[in-house]
Amino acid sequence: MKKITVLTLLLFSTFAIGVSGCAPTKSSAKTTTSTKIVYDHSPEKKAAKLEKDNAAEKERLASQKEDISQQQVSYDHKRSTTKVKSRRITKKSPATSKAKTNLATLTYSGQQEITIDHNNPHFSKPQLSTKKGPWQTYHNLDGYNRVTGAAALLNRSLMPSAKREALTFDPTGWHNKRTHHGWLYNRSHLIGYQFTGQNNNPKNLMTGTRTLNNPSMLHNEMDVATYLKSSSSHYVRYTVTPIFKGHELVARGVQMRAQSIGSNVIRFNIYIFNIEPGYTIDYATGYSQAS
Repeated sequence: MKKITVLTLLLFSTFAIGVSGCAPTKSSAKTTTSTKIVYDHSPEKKAAKLEKDNAAEKERLASQKEDISQQQVSYDHKRSTTKVKSRRITKKSPATSKAKTNLATLTYSGQQEITIDHNNPHFSKPQLSTKKGPWQTYHNLDGYNRVTGAAALLNRSLMPSAKREALTFDPTGWHNKRTHHGWLYNRSHLIGYQFTGQNNNPKNLMTGTRTLNNPSMLHNEMDVATYLKSSSSHYVRYTVTPIFKGHELVARGVQMRAQSIGSNVIRFNIYIFNIEPGYTIDYATGYSQAS
């Protein structure tokens, strides 16, 4: 074995990990670096010390490699589980739980409302908490001035008593026209007025077809309203998300999710196509023509 100078040994002792010859355990948060001055310049002892330090370093690296390997296995397992979970969906729709990404790619084929993931709304336990009482929130408009979503913990105490006033705000893609039943578009609330009293709120209005608004969204809203009105102790976690495709100004549809707290009386996860029978909509602009 080649001779190693005192200077080389000192430098190695300064940067080597665990000069005492003991490899750090896996539970250590940090590795302590220490410097030990060796006064015995015997070549044999220096060589033995170096060999011992090398062995300790090899053991540390082996332990670190094993930890990394275990972390990779755990990560791969979680990733695989997530992929399997995201593919769960009812037979009615090829959509996945990644709503914003995939629902916009669906093509309407005669069924305006479809069920997502067996009506499981996928709210977490913290999202279902009632500790802060009822609340409502409306997400900011995006760079194209489009509505992006709204969420609430609904309760009878939020429901308004005043009559709703006329709507005046025009959401993106608002190019309305008369049809045989009245008007093609409605100014559709994400969270219905009857739940929170929000009316001319730009963050809560989108361009929706008449059939999207009524009966499709309305019949789900009425189920929730009936449940809330039946008791002041009833709460419903609720969220509505408009689904746009690319930079289009009119949403392709809306996703509605709801869960009653402490029961499954109200429990749904649905997607409603923003279509109108007999009309072809240019979702990029909002213009339309009879089909």
